[in-house]
Amino acid sequence: MESLHGLGTATDWVVMIVYFFGIMLFGSYFAKYNRSTNDFFFGGRRFAWWLITVSIVATGVGSHSFVKYAAKGFEHGISSTMTYMNDWFFMPLFLFGWLPIVVYTKIRSIPEYFQKRFSPSARFVATVFQLLYLLGYLGIGLLTLGKIFTPLLPASLSIFGISIPVTLMGVIITIAIITGVYTTFGGQTAVIFTDLIQGLILLFAGFLIFLMGINYVGGFESFWHLLPPDWRLPLADFNKPSDFNFIGIFWQDGVAGSVGFLFMNMGLLMRFMSAKSVDEGRKAAVFNVLFMLPLSAIVVGNAGWIGKALTQMIPSQLNSNVNPDEVFIAVTHIIASKGVFGFVIAALTATLLSTVDSLINAIAAVYINDVHHPIKKFFNKKTGTAEHEAKQELSAARIASIVITGLGILATIPFSKYPTVYEAHGYFHSTLTPPLVTAIFLGVFWKKFTPAGVLATLLSGSSLMILGARYPALLITPFAHGTPFDPVHPYTYISALYNLIACVGIGVFVTVTYNLQKLGVERIKKLGSHSIIMTALIISIVISLLLIWFNIGSLAILFTAVILITISISLTSHYYIKYNPEIQLDGLTAWSIHRAKEIFKGSKVNEREGEVVKVNWKLKNDNEDVVNVSKEDMKRMEAEVGDLVYVSDARKYLGGLKSFHSKFGEPHDEPGIIYIIEEHRLTAQFKEGKILTAEKEM
Repeated sequence: MESLHGLGTATDWVVMIVYFFGIMLFGSYFAKYNRSTNDFFFGGRRFAWWLITVSIVATGVGSHSFVKYAAKGFEHGISSTMTYMNDWFFMPLFLFGWLPIVVYTKIRSIPEYFQKRFSPSARFVATVFQLLYLLGYLGIGLLTLGKIFTPLLPASLSIFGISIPVTLMGVIITIAIITGVYTTFGGQTAVIFTDLIQGLILLFAGFLIFLMGINYVGGFESFWHLLPPDWRLPLADFNKPSDFNFIGIFWQDGVAGSVGFLFMNMGLLMRFMSAKSVDEGRKAAVFNVLFMLPLSAIVVGNAGWIGKALTQMIPSQLNSNVNPDEVFIAVTHIIASKGVFGFVIAALTATLLSTVDSLINAIAAVYINDVHHPIKKFFNKKTGTAEHEAKQELSAARIASIVITGLGILATIPFSKYPTVYEAHGYFHSTLTPPLVTAIFLGVFWKKFTPAGVLATLLSGSSLMILGARYPALLITPFAHGTPFDPVHPYTYISALYNLIACVGIGVFVTVTYNLQKLGVERIKKLGSHSIIMTALIISIVISLLLIWFNIGSLAILFTAVILITISISLTSHYYIKYNPEIQLDGLTAWSIHRAKEIFKGSKVNEREGEVVKVNWKLKNDNEDVVNVSKEDMKRMEAEVGDLVYVSDARKYLGGLKSFHSKFGEPHDEPGIIYIIEEHRLTAQFKEGKILTAEKEM
């Protein structure tokens, strides 16, 4: 397999450096819109749906899709697009279940939801799985960056007369160090607006490559006929070959991957949480599925199709033995002129760097929110003033970022052993996504799902997954739908189906046997040694997990250990966890969204439809976080005192950048005037004389 080196010219490097600095300056401009942590992490919940939609492109498409889908487009053709067409069927579950819960409960992380819905112990275990998931994503991001930069560099570098070979791992470590020390000033507002620009640039660059490639091979008709017949098919074969088949891709990418990305990726969820309302977030999600994803499927895969056409030309313009992960770079280098090549690579690498940087910050945020804070609270540790504690937390976050960067480098090692980023990413989704996705789904959509059920799903379910990875021929083959068994990378994709069935099966079984568990615990409590029995069960859980993790014993012994874990978790959860369904289901499932809205507002929801009114603003002297409009305007908006209000600059092209949320105070008698406080003005950066719009939120 041929590897490329030295493709970047001086012109390309200049273009890339200018692009990077331009994006950094553009992003840093938005730091002035950060007045609170809500602004920094969630963009102040202010943006219009169209802005969110385009910014999502840079997150979903720009992270690693150009490399991995170009590789599969080169190897298998138009069928590389099928993975982008699998998101529609679960979208209603996100729109009317998970999204409103995330917004209305004001959770800062997914593990925090598990504490509210289940228990602190569920939060702890979910935190471990969330960190593993994010670290895996970080590893994939660093691996992709390494595979993009390696072909641009020479085969070796001479430093002080010493020749240093350029290796993939060396490039990854260098990029990780640079990214780890990079600091983002602008917060979520900067991320959204930077990704708005980069999303548009990525779409433009992708279509530009397609048009240049078609022109290079002699027009669309020539391009189409250069592709072998199998490369023109929209779908892959049902169950072969092992590295790319319909059924495996459906379960790995369409179910585990896509659902995991939308339900578990906090970076993406924070985009939707930055929308001015749940309805705006829903519009963004629907538009993304119906329009942006089909366009993106063409954008990310077409370099592979062009590459295949180049290999069929006489004489061949591209070595057919090229490394598939370098196809995007190779094709762009062939068809693009100097400077244009640098621009395309700069757009891609800038987005990747942003993705990796965001992941490092997201993991650090999960650590601070779900590990550092609970530990401090458990030990009741207070070390000084609020300012001193804030500085300590900042230091802890910085140290965490350094450690996380190192762990991200280590995470690339198992992924780098796969032939392509696509297969590495498939393995990642198949193994790390199912437990947490199952736990979230059952928690949101099944009111009877218990703390015992969620803990068993995460621990027993993942234990069965480990056994499946160790004994794939015995455990996964019955679910494999006839896909070939590859002894080197067994069932890379279809293992997602086995893993999902294992996790769902355990969770459902433990939940439906609730009454038996309750009866068992009641009988144990009548014994004088009940606390000793429970301690023994906890020890048995730990020992059984260690046996499974370190593969100590035969399959029969390890399977017995899974059963023991499941029984022990069921009994100890009933014994130790205080679970009140009336409290812990309140506003936290898809069946109590209206109640979640009431909790979010703090009072009964006013859902009468009213008008959006245009107003001029004036400052008032007090500091109470309410706005005051006229009685006439209140009537037009169908608003009442205490209702939530969204106030924005009337210029729609700003997408809600200049806006804020508040509540209605007592009305006055000046039609067309809204009274706001100084903090509102500073948050929204309103200018004198600019017209505002006010609309009732709920």
